[in-house]
Amino acid sequence: MLCAISGEAPQIPVASRKSGNVFERRLIEAYIAENGRDPVTDEELSTDDLVELKTSRIVRPCPPTLTSIPSLLSVFQNEWDALALETYTLRQQLVQTRQELSTALYQHDAAVRVIARLSQERDEAREALSRVSVLGTQTSNGEVMHVDSTGLPSDLIAKVEATQEKLSKTRRKRTPPDDWVTSDSLNSFVPVDQSEALYAGVRSFSVNPRGDLALVGGREGQLGVYSMSEKAIIQKMNAGPGSITDVLWTGDRAAASTSTGNVKIWENETEVASFAGHAGEVTALAIHPSGDILASVGIDNTYIFYDLLSNTIATRVLTNAALTTAGFHPDGHLFAAGGMDSQIKVYDVKSATNAANFESTGPITAISFSENGTWLATAAKGSTRVSIWDLRKAAIIHTVDIASSVSTLKWDYSAQFLAIAGQSGLVVQQYSKSTKDWSEPLRNAVPAVAVEWGFKAGAIMCLDTNGSITTLTTR
Repeated sequence: MLCAISGEAPQIPVASRKSGNVFERRLIEAYIAENGRDPVTDEELSTDDLVELKTSRIVRPCPPTLTSIPSLLSVFQNEWDALALETYTLRQQLVQTRQELSTALYQHDAAVRVIARLSQERDEAREALSRVSVLGTQTSNGEVMHVDSTGLPSDLIAKVEATQEKLSKTRRKRTPPDDWVTSDSLNSFVPVDQSEALYAGVRSFSVNPRGDLALVGGREGQLGVYSMSEKAIIQKMNAGPGSITDVLWTGDRAAASTSTGNVKIWENETEVASFAGHAGEVTALAIHPSGDILASVGIDNTYIFYDLLSNTIATRVLTNAALTTAGFHPDGHLFAAGGMDSQIKVYDVKSATNAANFESTGPITAISFSENGTWLATAAKGSTRVSIWDLRKAAIIHTVDIASSVSTLKWDYSAQFLAIAGQSGLVVQQYSKSTKDWSEPLRNAVPAVAVEWGFKAGAIMCLDTNGSITTLTTR
C-alpha cells in the first residue's frame, strides 16, 4: 500500500470511507485540518471518516536528540512529508488554475464572436436605415410619395435631355452678355453696404437672379427674405425644429434644408411642399438648369431629386459616403456631390450611374461648375487651395492658393471669374480665353462663409458668420 499523498508506504495507514484511498495518517490529518476535504476527490472529509488499517508494526524507539543520525533522519522525514503535502497542493491548484484559464479563454472567445456579430448587425442596420424607403411619407397635399432608386421617371428624363440639347448647342460659342462686369471694374470693387446681423448661426444664403433679394436661414430654423434695396427682411418663414443648413431660390420660390433631414419649399411665406426623405442632416441643395428638379444631399449617404412640378420625390440614390455639398452641370446631364471620403462623385442625372470620381485632399466643402461646361472648382476642408478640374481629362489644370482656409466658391455666368472666400477675405480669379492665363483682379479682406454674384456680376455679396451681408461693388 502506498500513500496517495506522499507516494510512499505509510507507517500508520488509514483509508477514507468516501474515496477508499490510503493515506499516511499524519499527512491526511494535517491536510484535513487545513482544507477539510479529500485531497484526491475534493469531497468534504473529516477525521471521523478515516479508518485505520491493521498492519504488522515495528516498535520504533523513542526519538533521539538531533545529535544523532536517527534524529536527523526523523527531522528530514518530517520535512519531506511537509514538502510532499505542499507539492500535492500546488499540483491541485495548478490543475484548477488551468481549468479556470481555459474557461476564461473560452468566454473571451465567445464574447469576441458576440461583439463581431453585433457590430455586423449594427452596420447592417445602419445601411438599412440609410436605404430606408420613404414610402408612406406624406407630401404637402397628403398624397403618398413613391421612390425610384434606379433613375428618373421618363417625363423628367425627357426634360433633362431637352435642357441639355438646348444649352449645350451654344455654350462653347457663347460670349459674355452686354454690360457684364470687366476685370477693370472688379479692380475697383469695395464694400459699399453691410446689413445688420440677420440670423445667428448662418451657413449659406442665396441671391435671386435679379440680385435684389437674399434668402437667409439661421440656427433656430428661422428663414427670411432680405431686400437689398429696402435693407430689411420683408418675408419670414419657419422650417421647424433644427437649424437651416442650406437655402436656394427655385424661381420665385424659396427652398431650405434642415439638420433634422427635412427639405421645405415656400411661396410668398406659404409652405407649399415638405419632404422628409433623408435619415439625418441634409447638408446641401442644388437646382437643375431646367428649374424643375431640386436636389439634396445628406450625411445618410444619399442624394434625392425632387420633381418641383408635382412636389414629389423623383428618385433617391444611395452612395458609399456621407455627402456634404452638391451641384448640377450647367447642361443638366451631370450631378456632382462632394463626400466626407475626400471624393467628388459625378453621376449621370438620368440613370444615377457613377460617371467619375475625383480624389481630393480632405472632405469636400464646396464645388462649383463653370459655365464653360468643362471645368469644376472644388475645395477641401481645412485647405487653402482651390482645385480646378477639367472634366474631359479628369485632371487638375489649375490651383489657387488664397493663404487661408476656403469656405465657399462660385463661378460667374460668363465663366471668366471665380469668387473664392474664407474667414480671411475674398479673392476673385479671372481666366482669359484669349491669352489662356489666370489673373487676380480682386482681393479684399471681407470674411465670408458664403458668396454670391449679383445681377450681371455687377456686385458680389458676402455672408459672414454673424449673419451680415456685405455688398462689394464700384462706388
